[in-house]
Amino acid sequence: MKRAALEGVRVLDIATVIAAPWAAGIMADFGAEVIKIEMPGRGDTSRGMGPLKDGVSIRWPALGRNKKSITLDFHYEEGKKIFLELVKKSDVVIENFKTGTLDKWGIGVDVMRKANPDIIVTHVTGYGQTGPNKNLAGLGMPLQAFSGMTYLCGYPDRPPVQGPPMPLADYVAGLYAVIGTMMALYHRDFLKGKPQEVDISLYEGLFRMEESFVAQLDILGVNKERTPVSSGASCPIGIFKTGDNQWMTLVCSTNPVFDHLCDAMDRRDWLPKYAKAKDRLADPTPIMDAVTRWIGEQTWEEVKAKCDKAGVPVCKVMSMKDIFEDPQYAARNDILEVPCEEFGTIKMPGIFPVLTETPGEVKWAGPKLGSYNEEIYKNILGMTDEDLAGLKERKII
Repeated sequence: MKRAALEGVRVLDIATVIAAPWAAGIMADFGAEVIKIEMPGRGDTSRGMGPLKDGVSIRWPALGRNKKSITLDFHYEEGKKIFLELVKKSDVVIENFKTGTLDKWGIGVDVMRKANPDIIVTHVTGYGQTGPNKNLAGLGMPLQAFSGMTYLCGYPDRPPVQGPPMPLADYVAGLYAVIGTMMALYHRDFLKGKPQEVDISLYEGLFRMEESFVAQLDILGVNKERTPVSSGASCPIGIFKTGDNQWMTLVCSTNPVFDHLCDAMDRRDWLPKYAKAKDRLADPTPIMDAVTRWIGEQTWEEVKAKCDKAGVPVCKVMSMKDIFEDPQYAARNDILEVPCEEFGTIKMPGIFPVLTETPGEVKWAGPKLGSYNEEIYKNILGMTDEDLAGLKERKII
């Protein structure tokens, strides 16, 4: 039996809501033992986040998958001691409390390092661990605005719109938290370097993707404004409506793709005049109008067949219902059906990235609060039934 990619790595997930817990969840997908430490009685806030069915969160089974939930209250001295005992036997702590909170509780990085000099601590906060905003509260929507992304979403003659219908800042920060944690593990374990802290903010992951807009202001003196599509870089580009009322996307982000589009449309007469992007962008209206008409005169299947044959990337604007019925998603196991205590079974996104030798696995959906108390406290810390009963009675677990 093949070993999992992160087998032997133990992560303490003491975070809440999305970004940091999602990062820990990705590591759990690939075999890390992720112990989710939650407050007794209420647990992670995401357990109550909508959408809900009969008052139960339908997103928790995916957010909490592959994790071992235990309860522990850090506000008690005995709770802090138990936490530090777990730190001694772990590789990584992932947290997302406001900067300085763990120090106030008496379990900051310096204290953790006394318990385990090799511990890696990954912080996920709104503004990071430094700077004038470091102590401010942070959630995804305000931090998306701080990143500059919200300013760019929508139409120039209307107010900015929220942007994607999911907390993109949280998910992108979660990805960076995984990347940073894996780098720190590699540096510690393979390069024999010092254990380090990983400092992730909710805004910087989005800002990192705005390199062209940074350069525009710096080099061209242009402050990027809202546009309905990503104009100024490609032509043609946009969302178009077919003759059978399907929305689809098309973009010619390189000159060879535009050449292929000329084949698909039987418009070789556009070459060589429009062969280069700079020539198309100098006056994009004729091409955009022609492409809009061409797509609008055909069904989606007709457009797709011609573009596929010519090598032009196009896609229908997919709804979740479309995704559920799509053979590509099915072939790659992108949607998994997982047993779930609350709902019998529940569908959730699959394992990404796909690894050929050590693929990830969803072993269980988000567990009940504290359902791994016995396993973790007995097997890792050597506690007895009497110990657990006493901790529960004192509301420490």
